Amino acid sequence: MFTRVLVANRGEIAVRVIRACRERGLATVAVYSDADAKAQHTLAADDAVRIGPAQAAESYLSIPAIIAAAKATRADAIHPGYGFLSEHPDFPRACVEHGIVFIGPGADAMEAMGSKIGARTLATRAGVPVVPGMTPSDQSDDSIAATAREVGLPVLLKPSEGGGGIGMKAVRHDSDLVEAIAQARREAVGAFGDGTLYVERLVEHARHIEVQVLADAHGHLVYVFERECSVQRRHQKVLEESPSPVVSPGLRRHMGEAAVALARTAGYLNAGTVEFLVEGEGDAARFYFLEMNTRLQVEHPVTEQVTGIDLVHAQLSIAAGEPLPWSQDALSQRGHAIEARVYAEDPESGYLPQAGRLLLYREPVMPGVRIDSGVAEGDEVSVHYDPMLAKVIASASSRDMARRRLVEALACFPILGIRTNVPFLISLLNHPRFVSADVDTRWLDSDGEALRAAEAREPDDLVRSIAAASRTTAGHRAGSGAVADPWDTLRGVRV
Repeated sequence: MFTRVLVANRGEIAVRVIRACRERGLATVAVYSDADAKAQHTLAADDAVRIGPAQAAESYLSIPAIIAAAKATRADAIHPGYGFLSEHPDFPRACVEHGIVFIGPGADAMEAMGSKIGARTLATRAGVPVVPGMTPSDQSDDSIAATAREVGLPVLLKPSEGGGGIGMKAVRHDSDLVEAIAQARREAVGAFGDGTLYVERLVEHARHIEVQVLADAHGHLVYVFERECSVQRRHQKVLEESPSPVVSPGLRRHMGEAAVALARTAGYLNAGTVEFLVEGEGDAARFYFLEMNTRLQVEHPVTEQVTGIDLVHAQLSIAAGEPLPWSQDALSQRGHAIEARVYAEDPESGYLPQAGRLLLYREPVMPGVRIDSGVAEGDEVSVHYDPMLAKVIASASSRDMARRRLVEALACFPILGIRTNVPFLISLLNHPRFVSADVDTRWLDSDGEALRAAEAREPDDLVRSIAAASRTTAGHRAGSGAVADPWDTLRGVRV
């Protein structure tokens, strides 16, 4: 059993893991770059080690620096969080080499599932449906174009390595193939160092639904139900919820069993997520394997809220060699949860990331609302990393009540000093298509401009934040437990 965990990450996920370790009586070590010397995760841990300059390649992406930090602090386990090195097979290999427990899957399973081409092969072997597609052995541009015509337009060009939508190009017309192939390959080489592409049929008007799986070292695997992640902008998730409003009990079981079969075929260990594209609704829906994320997901809190399972605690238990305490039949869902990602970005300027000091930052305290964050008032938001500030998760007995709670929480979340996407999130949550759950993965990309234009007509950030601060004050006076009067705590900020 390990006793000291180094968290090889930053921001809200590092704070989240540190809290879970503390609850289990484990000592924690944070790592930080020069940009994060006073960050919240650095302050939250029992120990903290500088690992390099602000550039991620020389700090959070440096395996030697992180291993050296673990050795220097006598950490006997490492949790990778998500992003950075969390899906890099060389990281768990380095941990094993130095006698450190890696809290995640083994390198072989990570490598197998990290290749989209290899993952499709494993999915087919496990009997999991895959989107029709081909990977030409000849990776020349002419061969890729010929493969696209053979699969049949419209198609989706996808890099074999990586994720996050980088390098993915939808092609609907033959005349666009040459340029799309060049762009996809260029982005893939720049982001992942590998320009290998494969071609699959473009599934139009599909939903993105993922299944959480847990696997222990004793051969026990379970699926912890699904998350609906169809509200995306350029393949980046914006809102997530559980359960999916269109998944029937029969479809839920079939998708869960498929996810477990794939994880078993891959020899998977710890927490992972199998992602599917789904056409149609209910038992008549068809689902296709998309990819497997060999790590904890950003949106894992919605699963926790509807199942009562702490997924980070489960990761720690599995890494310690403990058996899963649940059988599949013992797992159930209750109520509904929706998560919104709060970013330091300006939707009116093409979602341009924002940087600067958080002059005012007050998280709402409300029943049924959970905030996972990695910042506090006065912190500097850096240009060097992902601009996510917090995740706001609302839970309730019904989807509409959870949605309304999330809108209220965002409306009572004053942030000043930088622009955020909070007004845009509120517009999304109140949009008739989201209210009726009539969404697919293309919704934001097709209707996003109209949504941004509507948001631009709303009050600006200063007015909205003052109103939000006033609303939280009113809630406090009404006994909801919100923050104290902002006019008593502005500390010299003048309107």
